[in-house]
Amino acid sequence: MFIRKLTLLGLLVVAAALPVERPWQLVPNSEGNLHLVNINPYDLPEEEPTEPEHLFTPESDMVFRLFTRSNPTEAQILQIGSAASITGSNFNAAHPVRFTIHGWNGNGNDGSNTIIRDSFLAVGDFNVISVDWSVAAVTPNYNSARNQVGPAGTGVGLLISDLITHGGASLGNMYVSGFSLGGHVAGNAGKRHGGNINSIIALDPAGPLFSAGQGDAVSPQDGQYVETIMTNAGTLGINVPLGQANFYPNGGSSQPGCGTDIGGGCAHGRAPNFYAESIRSSVPFRSTRCASHGELLEGNCTPSGADANMGGQPSNQGRGVSGIYFLTTNAQSPFAQG
Repeated sequence: MFIRKLTLLGLLVVAAALPVERPWQLVPNSEGNLHLVNINPYDLPEEEPTEPEHLFTPESDMVFRLFTRSNPTEAQILQIGSAASITGSNFNAAHPVRFTIHGWNGNGNDGSNTIIRDSFLAVGDFNVISVDWSVAAVTPNYNSARNQVGPAGTGVGLLISDLITHGGASLGNMYVSGFSLGGHVAGNAGKRHGGNINSIIALDPAGPLFSAGQGDAVSPQDGQYVETIMTNAGTLGINVPLGQANFYPNGGSSQPGCGTDIGGGCAHGRAPNFYAESIRSSVPFRSTRCASHGELLEGNCTPSGADANMGGQPSNQGRGVSGIYFLTTNAQSPFAQG
């Protein structure tokens, strides 16, 4: 712990010493370790890298791990373009499909994927597919990973097409959730299928180098229902509503129980924790619909319209839930207050 504090202090000293015009930011990876990142895509070193960057090919580089109640912890590998990998697995089209997608420097076995997988399998028969795009996501170059959310989303979309063709799956009972950069990957998977996937759940979708309306950013049109859960908006998460329904627990920028939270990693990581709990808990994350996003940014929320639950199983698809929502949570698990 002492060593970690020294490391954080050192990073802060380095960040403070950098020229003001260079947009450096402390960004944590999936394990919460901070990295000093230059988030200006046009302010990169001119010299050639010592090792060439890997060319990311979704069809061969992405790994899809299927978990069901018959194999809750031992994965079966599904492959793009391989009918046999689907027909020879435990995939069952009679059961809903749930994708989980990690963020920067994560992998298919990291915490966000695992806790969401376990929650779904605890409450019913699901085909849970953990998406691993770590070939592109695991890199010290955040800009590079950010630029691969479109191709990674294409890879997810290709597997979805195979599940429909060879496994009998339906877009109508399929959810795709993703954390941080993975939230944008989920949106791109939805774009590939014309916004017909039942639900897209973006968990504190990454903010650096993203803005509303960008072609590869998650958008309200990416699914029949698109929900965002904002827990570190304005720092690691984006601070504009990108979904049909946008939930801002505790105001959306910081979270109780996270202490000083240098870099925002704790608050950022609350989003998948909240979502996982919402799936399996009988206590809902009841939320108040606010008049506007601008009002929320000012620390206010004038009730406007019906309340709604954040996250949950099933999702809010088909319930007319849209707009900006505010809720409070507990500082530790269980987080929901009902």
